[in-house]
Amino acid sequence: MSENAVLRLRAQRLARATRPFLARGNRVLRCQRCLLPQKNCLCATLQPQQARSRFCLVMFDTEPMKPSNTGRLIADILPDTLAFGWSRTEPDDAMIAAVQTADYQPMVVFPASYADAGREVLTAPPITGKPPLFIMLDGTWTEARKMFRKSPWLDAFPVMSLNVSTPSRYTLREAHGEGQHCTAEVAAALLEQAGDVEAASALQQHFEHFRHAYLAGKPHHPVHYREAITDSEI
Repeated sequence: MSENAVLRLRAQRLARATRPFLARGNRVLRCQRCLLPQKNCLCATLQPQQARSRFCLVMFDTEPMKPSNTGRLIADILPDTLAFGWSRTEPDDAMIAAVQTADYQPMVVFPASYADAGREVLTAPPITGKPPLFIMLDGTWTEARKMFRKSPWLDAFPVMSLNVSTPSRYTLREAHGEGQHCTAEVAAALLEQAGDVEAASALQQHFEHFRHAYLAGKPHHPVHYREAITDSEI
């Protein structure tokens, strides 16, 4: 299976690390591409899609190395996805050039409540004109807020504030607040609303497979009990 921008970013981050990165479950033997336990590897099931929309992931320091990260699921399905590490003081020149492209409509995916007064806010992706470039700040909620506040090079772009009505299925990390969704879930919703229905479906399916495979390696996770109860009631 070919690499993607998130995998390249992960390799760069590991190369400059001064000590091993030890995520939860670091003793598990993992596939070095999908980061799932080797027995649950999903690499052979990937089915990349084409889409009018494009994504640019701006990832907080160690996020590309976390097995629970879902940003890389977007790059699995949409190979043209861009990924860059975030720096407050030294933003990547290639990242700045990428988001300033004249071929796409760049917009920062973030809740409207955090946008300064007067900043343009969109509540639905554009379906006419240039294709959208969704800039997604990938990290914990605290990290994402920091990136949003301390990235002046983003200030000129409109905020894409999407209302995802369905409850989140992401149970791999604790959510900061009710109604929050992981990166892949938001991306799937953006794709669907932007008219990239097939890509949205493929990403949502990939996310569900990833979620189940990840939790299968954690047999004592509470979700197993909850889903067993649900299944018994069907």
